[in-house]
Amino acid sequence: MADATAPEEALTSIPALLARNARRWGARPAYREKEFGIWQSWTWSQVEEEVRALALGFLALGMARGDHVAIIGRNRPALYWSMVAAQSVGAVPVPLYQDSVAEEMAYVLDHCGARFVVAEDQEQVDKVLEVQERLPAIAHVLYLDPRGMRRYDHRRLHALKDIAAEGRAAHERFEAELAARRAALGHGDTCVMLYTSGTTGRPKGVVLSNRNIIETSRNSCAFDRLRETDEVLAYLPMAWVGDFIFSIGQAYWAGFCTNCPESAETMLTDLREIGPTYFFAPPRIFESLLTSVMIRMEDAGPLKRGLFRHFMAHARRVGPAILDGRPVPLPDRLHHALGDVLIYGPVRNALGFSRVRVGYTAGEAIGPEIFGFYRSLGINLKQLYGQTEASVFITQQPDHEVRPDTVGVPSPGVEIRIAESGEVFYRSPGVFVEYYRNPDATAATKDAEGWVATGDAGFIEEGTGHLRIIDRAKDVGRMADGSLFAPKYVENKLKFFPSILEAVVFGAGREMACALVNIDLTAVGNWAERNDIAYASYQELAGHPRVLDMIQGHVEEVNRSLAADPMLSGCQIRRFLVLHKELDADDGELTRTRKVRRRIIEEKYADLIAALYGGRDSVYTETEVTYEDGRKGRIAATLAIREAKVAERPRQRMAAE
Repeated sequence: MADATAPEEALTSIPALLARNARRWGARPAYREKEFGIWQSWTWSQVEEEVRALALGFLALGMARGDHVAIIGRNRPALYWSMVAAQSVGAVPVPLYQDSVAEEMAYVLDHCGARFVVAEDQEQVDKVLEVQERLPAIAHVLYLDPRGMRRYDHRRLHALKDIAAEGRAAHERFEAELAARRAALGHGDTCVMLYTSGTTGRPKGVVLSNRNIIETSRNSCAFDRLRETDEVLAYLPMAWVGDFIFSIGQAYWAGFCTNCPESAETMLTDLREIGPTYFFAPPRIFESLLTSVMIRMEDAGPLKRGLFRHFMAHARRVGPAILDGRPVPLPDRLHHALGDVLIYGPVRNALGFSRVRVGYTAGEAIGPEIFGFYRSLGINLKQLYGQTEASVFITQQPDHEVRPDTVGVPSPGVEIRIAESGEVFYRSPGVFVEYYRNPDATAATKDAEGWVATGDAGFIEEGTGHLRIIDRAKDVGRMADGSLFAPKYVENKLKFFPSILEAVVFGAGREMACALVNIDLTAVGNWAERNDIAYASYQELAGHPRVLDMIQGHVEEVNRSLAADPMLSGCQIRRFLVLHKELDADDGELTRTRKVRRRIIEEKYADLIAALYGGRDSVYTETEVTYEDGRKGRIAATLAIREAKVAERPRQRMAAE
């Protein structure tokens, strides 16, 4: 474990942890980055020197205590170092989503009053320059990648490497000032400001202190026995709280190595090369990985496909029990061991999960079938429940207490209570300081005693102490007949099927549940190729009768599963349609973390929803879309509406008896 050479009470900031790590594990790798197909590595001692040079360069540029420093780009060591360098001089890093359009960035840059911007490359610099006239607070823009930057006006535009070089050259002038600012950093100072995804409105700036990040990192590292020998892959958005905790908070507390892939396109290859021991992904990543496995199996020969199905059926039956150390008959263990040689081991290796000791999923509920698939392979995948406002961790699943229907027990230091309304409240050392420049929202979310409203409905199981989340409190409702309606639960069941990328289910206050469905172009395109189905576009494939037949089969299978659940059997889907376009963050339909903006979809596709409930068998629609270059356009389509069979509900069966 990460016992310190410095007293624990002295470790009150990320720069203090960096100094500790350089002393204790100076020769151990701290960061790796793949560039041009080659992995480069930096030790903790080298990282301390790089951060120090950047911090001195920031002082030379005039960075003051309390300045906000926007960080924009994909996961790269130099951008992480820029965050720690900003902290070292008393400034506040504010990571932004790299795929945000200029207007979205303008809101955050204006709201936080950023004086400095550290951008990865020309693309990100161009976004900032596009809106800079409206952002007078910005004094300097720094860039990491110099390609394409030669003909720009460099009066307030600087290469990050030049700033580091200036810091090294001017160290005598600023060394004392840097030492004083680092020494002044305490638990109560701001560590980072992270903006919420804006599911229900404008993003809010969540202020997290050094105490929030360090205490949470310490407690969560102890919970899973994370240590300096662990490896993580940093591939999720730097603006997301999960990446900040895993790639900076926990990495600096435990001293493990953060690996940065070459690009989003090479992430899966890089994942296999690194073989992380500690891995986190939201459900959509595990869904896409499962889709890739299923596609490969469908393309395999009859023998391999048959072996896969046979051994996976066995793994689903006994794999989780073996993983949890529960008693399993010897014949089943031997059969499972054979399956590990022939199927499970090769699949884990193909996914890059051969060395995973601790895996987590969070952000949204994961479908139990998807969760069970990975557990059955022998991967120690667990669920955690958290929020940006909690510095991630609210609950975690202890080893050997992992189930798909709970999110675990309170994380160390966290208290949980359930309000009479069923809403989950928590308080902990990780609870955020405030929403920046938004005292009303702060007061509405966190009370005077530090209890935070999650907005989720749930309950704590008697006997186990595990928390079960039903759905977003505002989304859980009742059907017209009084039966419970939990859309996210149904949507996750639908997304278990590789052919379904996204689903949005409606039904609160209505006589039946209906759904809008997005197909997965990769999975369905592969299926279409195998079945000699020609298509020229996403829209044409999504509307093909045989594709609709396949999706209808998936919907009806979900209905049969729901019928077996007395609490949620009323959520069976009676009518659905397949959308003619993918839901897209650029169109405002998803957040940048790919969460569905349900209210926006209800408004945008009101004509489709009306047709579903109006009994029609098709509907003509026109939809505005945003192209990659920012231009707007419209696409039109006539969508078929399908009726799905519903299964008999438990109460009906009992009445018949």
